[in-house]
Amino acid sequence: MSGPDDRSDEARQAMSYRIGVDVGGTFTDVVCVAADGTTTLAKAASTPADQSEGVIAGLAVLAGRLGLALPDLLARTERIVHGTTVATNALLERKGARVAMLTTEGHRDVIEMREGLKPERYDLRLPAAPALVPRRLRLPVRERIRPDGRVEVPLDRASLDAAIARLKAEKVEAVAICFLHSWRDDSHERATADAVRAALPGVFVTTSAEVLPQIKEFERFSTACVNAYVGPVVSRYLARLRGRLAEAGYGGPVFVILSHGGVAPVEEAARLAAGTALSGPAGGVAAGVALAQRGLGRDLITFDVGGTSTDIALVQDGEATLGRGRTVAGERIALESLDIVTLGAGGGSIGHVGAGGTLQVGPRSAGAVPGPVAYGQGGTEPAVTDANLVLGYLDADNFLGGARTLDRDGALVAFGRLGAALGIDAMAAAEGVHRLANVRMADGIRVATVRRGVDPRDFTLLAFGGAAGLHASAVARELGVTRIAVPVFAAGLSAWGMLHTDLRYEMARSEIGTGGVPDDAALRTIWAGLESEGRARVGAWFGGTVETKRAADMRYGEQVFEIAVPLEAVAWDTPGLTQRVTDAFHARHESLFTYALDGEEVVLVNARLAVIGRLPPMPAPHAAGVRAPAARLATRRARLDGAAADLPVFDFAALADGQAILGPAIVESDTTTVLLLPGDRAEMDARGWLSVTLPGEG
Repeated sequence: MSGPDDRSDEARQAMSYRIGVDVGGTFTDVVCVAADGTTTLAKAASTPADQSEGVIAGLAVLAGRLGLALPDLLARTERIVHGTTVATNALLERKGARVAMLTTEGHRDVIEMREGLKPERYDLRLPAAPALVPRRLRLPVRERIRPDGRVEVPLDRASLDAAIARLKAEKVEAVAICFLHSWRDDSHERATADAVRAALPGVFVTTSAEVLPQIKEFERFSTACVNAYVGPVVSRYLARLRGRLAEAGYGGPVFVILSHGGVAPVEEAARLAAGTALSGPAGGVAAGVALAQRGLGRDLITFDVGGTSTDIALVQDGEATLGRGRTVAGERIALESLDIVTLGAGGGSIGHVGAGGTLQVGPRSAGAVPGPVAYGQGGTEPAVTDANLVLGYLDADNFLGGARTLDRDGALVAFGRLGAALGIDAMAAAEGVHRLANVRMADGIRVATVRRGVDPRDFTLLAFGGAAGLHASAVARELGVTRIAVPVFAAGLSAWGMLHTDLRYEMARSEIGTGGVPDDAALRTIWAGLESEGRARVGAWFGGTVETKRAADMRYGEQVFEIAVPLEAVAWDTPGLTQRVTDAFHARHESLFTYALDGEEVVLVNARLAVIGRLPPMPAPHAAGVRAPAARLATRRARLDGAAADLPVFDFAALADGQAILGPAIVESDTTTVLLLPGDRAEMDARGWLSVTLPGEG
């Protein structure tokens, strides 16, 4: 990895590039990897009203750092991979489309009953969450298909026409079509979709069977409604982005990273918009997997601290953990997704006095506009970034490489007001905000590890995002973690990770019948059908190598919930397939719950297939060459544990391979800062990260 491009003009003109773009709540990170592996990072302020403006601004900054005009850079760019929070923001802010739902007569309240469960089951005063689609826009259609595929009530055209007339009158922007048992036979949903599209051209239409063709009505209906709700918003945004990129001179492919960590063309991302709900955080997990493969360690906790949130996930034995049934902004999305824990604690999280008169941090965030008080853009409430500045951890004159000067005096005044409300002075209030943010972040990691039966002390904490380095050592101490890694490009690691992903298309089909696991021939037929369809879909996206990964959702006959069973290691083309699949389920159940019931009936519920299109591999990182050990830049007065101290400050980008630094110290670059506490020992790794060892490791 490197900083500004110092190659000759001729070399730059001949170079080709790949660009990753990660839109965060405060900044848009743009990372460029050249054909020789040289990596360059640029940042621009995010533009919440239209994220594409911030993307183009970030690309312009990147072009300047490379010494190129923006059209020249884009003309030499092979592909752009983008992570977006448009769908997430639409759900959080309830600013999606005006959406309606057509459903089987008698079942319009499925999405409101939510399986009869509450998010907090013991909170008797918790109000019911409002349904994404209001009841008056959940319209019944007379039809019914049985679970075995038999048509009990044919699709009634008069009933459908009446519903369509209502849709017209309500001027809806999107329609989710959710019929009972369409996972078995979706002919009624398809016919209804055709009729709606013919009557309401331009309206976004999605069917539950095309989004999630599997059993469990609530999960399927909810996912389809989310897809319809965010679909128009995501589609419009991606169209604007493509248009702006074309105007700027780019004509190559644009991919969007999806919640499962793979990428897809913009057209697929618009069709399956619900799959972008975790688009931004997915890039950081992809980066963790890439770094695990490059020798950082096989077991990592990805700790991504940005402006508005902290995202946490596990990489175990070099692989990311996938799950289903995620809830985003209170809405169930049952698509395959990375298992990411998100909490409202980031650099922009606001410190305030809670209802009980105690100090609170977040979940409200200053965001990009107005931002923390120190940004001087009109913010009045102190944020975590303000605390880090007041405490001396940030350089007010060298934020973003000097592109922005921070207002320390203004931040101090804001903490004075907060402290007065708490009965303490300004510095104590700032220390309280910093410490409470650390505690909240540590609690988030416990949710991702301890509550899943994982000991965080066995993992390396991979700290990235613009603010993670300021909190990583304190958070690690809270957890007993003794190993931290902070990449040189920590602030843009999510965007970098997006460039290390492949095309991915997830498929699922419910195959539950009379019970048990089908025979060998039936199993091969099921997955052969999935593979044929999946290869055709991904083959239409690009002409490279396509691979597949099989999995299944299975359970014991008397169980209610199934578990995911990887089938990659199961020999597929020899006799005894049914028994091998059954044995794989027993082994998986025992690994998760410490026991297996060999005599119990095993049931196949869902067949799953991941179809992966292998994109050209990324080049190896460009070697920076041998450098002399970096001398300290200066010293900075900072507060640690309530006492002031002069801490040495080092230039992150100038550290030589193998150079060691003992804490307390500050290591900073244009885009990130690492705070080393007393007893920490940091060493620069030749592969591009600062490896930190905390006291306690033998």
